[in-house]
Amino acid sequence: MFELAEHLLQQGVQWLRLLVDAAGVFVVAVGVVMTVKTAWASPGQAAGADRFGLMRMTLGRYLALALEFQLAADVLATMLSPSWQDLGKLAAIAAIRTGLNHFLAKESREGA
Repeated sequence: MFELAEHLLQQGVQWLRLLVDAAGVFVVAVGVVMTVKTAWASPGQAAGADRFGLMRMTLGRYLALALEFQLAADVLATMLSPSWQDLGKLAAIAAIRTGLNHFLAKESREGA
């Protein structure tokens, strides 16, 4: 009975991880579309360096959100089989996410 419950829990977590990973991919795709939309905006909305900065900020925000989803998916995977490799991957993603969020916040303050 315990083995069945454990198997069902593992299957549920694997499906949830797949959904969270897919959400991260979707967020990146939306970010790329929104960045391209910003690039093709009418010239009166933003010009030159302003448009480039807006594009970087737009894509950066979506990438930061996608990294949150990736981190959540890796937390789920690590819960099932916590190996040193999984923990290292989790730490690397957390560090990248933290650095990206720090620089995005700094750039937002300077741009505002």
